[in-house]
Amino acid sequence: MRFSHLTSSLFVSFSYATLSRTQNNTNTVDLSWHPPVSSNINNLSTVINGSDIYGFIFSSSQNPAGVPYGTYNWCNMPHVRASEYPRVNSSFKLEYVEVIHRHHKRTPYAANTFPVEPYPWYCDDEGLFYGGKPLNPLGNGPARTYWNVYTSHSNPLAPKGLNGTCQFPQITRGGLDDSHQHGVDLFGVYHELLNFIPADYNAATVSFRVTNNVITSQVASMLIAGMYPQTADHGIRLLLQQASIDSLEPAYTCEAATALSASYGAGSTFPAWLAHLNASASLYATFDALSGIPSNASDWHMSWDHYFDNLSARLCHGHPLPCSTTNSSNCVTLAEAEEVFRLGQYEYSFLYRDADRSLPAATASYGIWIAELAQNLRHAMGHGASTVNATADRVKYRHNVAHDGSISRLLSILQVETMVWPGMGAEIVFELYSANSTAERGSSASATTSNSNGYTGNGSSGSITQFFIRVFWSGRVLRSSSAVFGVLDMVPAERVLAYFDGLVGVGASRIPGLCG
Repeated sequence: MRFSHLTSSLFVSFSYATLSRTQNNTNTVDLSWHPPVSSNINNLSTVINGSDIYGFIFSSSQNPAGVPYGTYNWCNMPHVRASEYPRVNSSFKLEYVEVIHRHHKRTPYAANTFPVEPYPWYCDDEGLFYGGKPLNPLGNGPARTYWNVYTSHSNPLAPKGLNGTCQFPQITRGGLDDSHQHGVDLFGVYHELLNFIPADYNAATVSFRVTNNVITSQVASMLIAGMYPQTADHGIRLLLQQASIDSLEPAYTCEAATALSASYGAGSTFPAWLAHLNASASLYATFDALSGIPSNASDWHMSWDHYFDNLSARLCHGHPLPCSTTNSSNCVTLAEAEEVFRLGQYEYSFLYRDADRSLPAATASYGIWIAELAQNLRHAMGHGASTVNATADRVKYRHNVAHDGSISRLLSILQVETMVWPGMGAEIVFELYSANSTAERGSSASATTSNSNGYTGNGSSGSITQFFIRVFWSGRVLRSSSAVFGVLDMVPAERVLAYFDGLVGVGASRIPGLCG
């Protein structure tokens, strides 16, 4: 199904009709929405009447024997690794890398658990450490304290979520191990293969950022130790923005984007959205009867998000699919779970790519992070300060640990060809390269040229430096439906920056107006 030409007055007021093309020096860039490719993922008939889950993995962080790396694995998504990494021509020099990925696997959110769960979930095989330490200047040293969940016989109230010793959510032992391996693999590419980042951790060249949700810090602590084992049990700075304006999660208020998303997505009466809910009504009835979720619980029935999280978290950790607490023979079947997973994939494709409202909604709600990325790229090309500071030692590698909503909005803005629900650890990597070429005599370049597009030179007969961007999604070069990008493999940096600037403005200058 294709969901274009929406006519809501809200959409018209929020559209990019006046920005469908933008002028950046001599470059005209198309800012309009382009539909994703048609596939089983966004075909409602296949979603409802199909079987299996397109070869996707939901059972383990490790692929089954014979299944190649790069296959979609909800429990542990593919990322760049040295064994699959495609090196560029030696005439290009890597200048800057920015990584953003979803946190690794976790327990489900408490809101996504059943009123009465059939079994507990224990997390005694890990400790989640929290504390504080005096800095600048140093003071008394702290104890390394961690949380230990327990229940009291004197507390008659039942916890929301599964019984046991876990937080809901928290990164599990398996998620911590996956985080560590993710760090090992990134170091294997950007130090061992490319000799780009240093052998030892250096805060002046390598930077890590998290959101205000503690699960991202849980992931970062293990990932950094995977990259730099010498940092284990040492204090490492994690950057984060204040919760009310955090651009990475994102958590800043954008009423127009919220209203736009609500006009066609979860909770809306938009016909194309209701179509899949109506088509799966019988499956809802089956799950409601088994789980004890009331049929009028709107948060469970405006999308398949809650059931998806509940079931996928169990399978990723080797737990059985749930059975009714009143009839142990009435259990969720694998076929029923796979239909939920197909519906979840369909929803994310619709929300972030199939609906043409998805581009302006994502642009407004994630535009500040896009502007920060653009400025980091410019800074790496020698233009202006970074988004953190203007230190003499330029940061070469930035790493962001985020959420599925972060990755989904970014994929929406990049107009990925085939949209999926970003699984645990889902990763996007931006690489900036430079290449020198000889300038022709008589060119219009001045004796020393420099512009915001990333071109620098030293005279009409000297050397011109040109910058290019390559983007990886799930360990492979990203393919976009937008003609601006196509295959995002060594695309001129000026074209990428013109697209970002046209959508969000330099320094996110357009975002207050878009969100107002």
